Amino acid sequence: MKVCIIGAGIIGRVHLATLKNGGYDIIAVCDIDLSRANKVIEEFSLQAKAYSDYKEMLLTERPDGVHICTPHYLHAEMIIFALNNDINVLCEKPLCIKTDDIDKILLAEQSSNAILGVCHQNRYNKENLFIKDYLSSKKVISAHGQMVWHRDKAYYAQGEWRGKWDTEGGGVLINQALHTLDLMQWLLGVPTSLSATIDNVHLKDAIEVEDVAFINMDDGRYTFFATTCAGADFPVQLTFKLDDGSIVQVTDGNVIKDGQVIFSSLTDLGFGKECYGSGHIALINDFYAHVKDGKKFFIDGKEASKVIKIILATYQSKGNKITL
Repeated sequence: MKVCIIGAGIIGRVHLATLKNGGYDIIAVCDIDLSRANKVIEEFSLQAKAYSDYKEMLLTERPDGVHICTPHYLHAEMIIFALNNDINVLCEKPLCIKTDDIDKILLAEQSSNAILGVCHQNRYNKENLFIKDYLSSKKVISAHGQMVWHRDKAYYAQGEWRGKWDTEGGGVLINQALHTLDLMQWLLGVPTSLSATIDNVHLKDAIEVEDVAFINMDDGRYTFFATTCAGADFPVQLTFKLDDGSIVQVTDGNVIKDGQVIFSSLTDLGFGKECYGSGHIALINDFYAHVKDGKKFFIDGKEASKVIKIILATYQSKGNKITL
């Protein structure tokens, strides 16, 4: 497979490392800063061409797939351009940051001969695949998810787009906690309603967006809490109460039922930050298997938009109940 990358930053390097490790043919790298594109080509010892204009790159190279690894606010326009030119596209999360862009992306996807995939890589973690199968034959009466991490001013200083509503689209929910919230809706279904609150607690002088969020979905059927105010990163947790009274928890690679481990996964780390996990490897390989077979990828525009709709409704709620 001949592939291109748009965005030579932190997550772009994760995709480059994963693709090179998997034996894919990386033919071009695009970054608005051409020197940065050239730098990663040298860093990864690639026989690739550098571009500063992604449209020129796609129309010139016509790759089997393009990976969008850019700031959030650019995702929608780049997805649509690739699909309109029948180029398969794998986009980093989030799918988009505006409600109007969801319909535009889905329309472009429907009209295209190309395949769209979105990087919700945590769905490929072994413990999450286990709990998906395990809960399929169980009745969940209540659930709670939480992500408690630390992010400081230095983190947001890595890019001018970070921490701003117009460019990042939000804070802890749309950036860090999206994966965990996506797992909840993947396991339990999209809620029919929610009420939520968000706040900026510890970085008021550095960011516009929220660093704390709480969501009450379907009148308490499941709840979700996320923050980047903690002094350290703690393991993400998903907890389920079943109709037989048992409590099942997914955390740190383990599935625990009433205090007993029923599944444990010692997953090798992938590339990049530890919190990324190794799911990118499995997801990218699966995406290109679908491209090869000409089959729709299961984390497509419609699937990836589910968590975006929950997040955007959360931002609109301000404590009021919203019907989804």
